[in-house]
Amino acid sequence: MSTLDAPPPSRIERILAAIIGSTIGLSVLAFVAIIVGTWQGMGREEFAEGIWPAITISPLIGLPIGFVLIIALLIVSTTRRRKSGGHVASE
Repeated sequence: MSTLDAPPPSRIERILAAIIGSTIGLSVLAFVAIIVGTWQGMGREEFAEGIWPAITISPLIGLPIGFVLIIALLIVSTTRRRKSGGHVASE
């Protein structure tokens, strides 16, 4: 059984990984901010003022976008590895 070295990630893969990390990271931080705000006794009226509506909706938008971008990264990296011959055929 031979081991093949994986080719280094392409520029698009690095960009997608950075976008995925920032999107999901900001969504998780917004989710934690909502939990802390609720824990501190904020009611529905306080979440409807200021920047809170944007914080409240960001996990609802960011997490599905992050999921779609993860699938896109998986497709891009799979096609790159197949083109470079990085897959091992079953014997």
